[in-house]
Amino acid sequence: MVTSYPPISPKLKGFMHGADYNPDQWQHSPEVLEEDIRLMKLAKCNVMAIGIFAWAALEPEEGEFTFEWLDRVLDSFAENGIYAWLATPSGARPAWMSAKYPEVLRVEENRVRNLHGGRHNHCYSSPVYREKTHIMNTKLAERYANHPAIIGWHISNEYGGECHCNYCQKAFQEWLKDRYGTLNALNKAWWTTFWSHTYTSWSQIESPAPHGEKMVHGHNLDWRRFVTDRTVDFCKHEIAPLRAVRPELPVTTNMMDWFEGLDYRKFADILDVISWDAYPTWHDLQQPGKLAAWFSFNHDLFRSLKGGQPFMLMESTPSMTNWQPVSKLKRPGMHLLSSLQAVAHGSDTVQYFQWRKSRGSSEKLHGAVVDHVGIEHTRVFRDVAELGAILEGISPVTGSAVPAETAIITDWDNRWAVKDSQGPLNRGIDYEGTVMQHYHAFWKMGVPVDIIGSQDDLTKYKLIIAPMMYLCSEEAGAAIESFVSSGGTFVTTYWSGIVNENDLCHLGGFPGPLRQTLGIWSEEMDGLHEGEHNSLIYKKDNALHLEGSHVLYDLCDLVHTEGAEVIAEYGNDFYKGRPALTVHTFGKGQAYYLAARAKEPFYDEFYGKVIQDAGVRRVLDTELPDGVTAQLRTDGLSEYVFILNFSGKKQQLAFNTLEYIDLLKNQSVQGSIELDRNGVCILKRTVK
Repeated sequence: MVTSYPPISPKLKGFMHGADYNPDQWQHSPEVLEEDIRLMKLAKCNVMAIGIFAWAALEPEEGEFTFEWLDRVLDSFAENGIYAWLATPSGARPAWMSAKYPEVLRVEENRVRNLHGGRHNHCYSSPVYREKTHIMNTKLAERYANHPAIIGWHISNEYGGECHCNYCQKAFQEWLKDRYGTLNALNKAWWTTFWSHTYTSWSQIESPAPHGEKMVHGHNLDWRRFVTDRTVDFCKHEIAPLRAVRPELPVTTNMMDWFEGLDYRKFADILDVISWDAYPTWHDLQQPGKLAAWFSFNHDLFRSLKGGQPFMLMESTPSMTNWQPVSKLKRPGMHLLSSLQAVAHGSDTVQYFQWRKSRGSSEKLHGAVVDHVGIEHTRVFRDVAELGAILEGISPVTGSAVPAETAIITDWDNRWAVKDSQGPLNRGIDYEGTVMQHYHAFWKMGVPVDIIGSQDDLTKYKLIIAPMMYLCSEEAGAAIESFVSSGGTFVTTYWSGIVNENDLCHLGGFPGPLRQTLGIWSEEMDGLHEGEHNSLIYKKDNALHLEGSHVLYDLCDLVHTEGAEVIAEYGNDFYKGRPALTVHTFGKGQAYYLAARAKEPFYDEFYGKVIQDAGVRRVLDTELPDGVTAQLRTDGLSEYVFILNFSGKKQQLAFNTLEYIDLLKNQSVQGSIELDRNGVCILKRTVK
């Protein structure tokens, strides 16, 4: 396992700390740049992302380029030891382009073209838009690729959305031809004989529409795949002229938390580093740890996209947002805690949106390092400066890895398919909530987790979980079978192994390609009304040595064992006494099947036993208080234990007798620590 990675940029060996910077908004006030440089140095900010929405400032009229203001900014950065991720400005096009070339504007699924405005309101297939982005990106590369302040390219901003114009319809048809080869193959894969929807010409196929076709699940699934592939293709189109000038300069694009619209795994091969934007609604009324676990999951997801390589927290807010339902201020300690949460899960940066608050428009009240008052004497600025000093002090952590022995499989196409399926729970299948039920148990135990796809390498893990793996191809089933046979531990749940990659039901009994591995046959699925419950009752002397019962809700799978051992049974209804939880010894490994959705604390209890049997290590060999988690990074010589208190109150934590160094207090620690409310502790220990 890789334990350390080179720095994201050779120009910086420690953490990157900075923000989105928009000097294009302040060209009328040149004194702002001088003051910003002073404040950046004071806050120990060393990297800015610049030019993200600056197209109109760079090209105010077609073919008229004005780079002088950007020259001044980057030259000032270089003179003051500050670096920049230079953005391509494609996230929002100038008004002159929309007016002269309306084809660049998106067409919605109702087939109506948008007016000018907003962000990402452009067609990725438009020849004009592709030409204009190529020209702009070429000029940026030729002018700035070798500038001493530039450390990388920030490609566009938060890609998302889709277009249904004629260009995109043609591109979709060509994509389908490449995928299926013939109409006969497509008709078979989409099962178009249903409702007599058989296609006899490629030109008959259009994207899903509210006033047209939306009931062919294979069609819907392929459209979502196409949207991802088209967006990836546009991203590659943006990167090409940058690579042509200086290929070794890293590129990234900022992503959003488990964004449903795009399969982010498809971006991993074309990006040098993964970055994402995190905006938790801290201090809401959720149970302790629930929200923190969701964002830990996302950090793990983005770290996993490139096989565990450190990622970038590209955007976060140093105080509040202005777009969430309730814009809460960060309570004392929360800025440090939430920033180091990202570091604990593998981030080598802490960046913000934004550096200085805009004076007008939609995000003028969004949090920023520098408030409208324009000085350093604010609570938020002090929080940022404190973090900057701490990041300098813990710089050896950068490049270290997160040694996960456990992984959760979350394929985007499975997510799309399971939510598109009609039945067995049309009020909402809650795929994301199901995944989090499983993940949260590991978060509470302090067990590092990778978030992977079914096509990723499974062999490096001891334990793999695949909640609701509804879409399971024969290839994925074979990989899991090999993993278990070779000694791995696998856990999956109800509503798994139902369809193949085309959303066609597996024949021969569910869970399809997983049936032999799990040693069960799923005959029927019962959907439960809200407020309706069943129970899971452990059998005496079961394989996990667990006792008692747990509440079941939403979904109950009626299964027969085919070699599996029953650990627990249903307690109610006509299927009382039938298997609710099974384990199958297969080859050298074991495969568990949870037949119903259980309420907590089932997952804590179940996975506590499973990790013991699988030999999965906790970060700390101790029980963590509710709302407290522990995460680990290592460079192979030292281990850095991050203990994070999201409980909303002070906590005492006892641990084993090893001696640690508290990196934040620079002192030895042994036996126990006390965590303040929203407190964080980083302990260093030598690798055994």
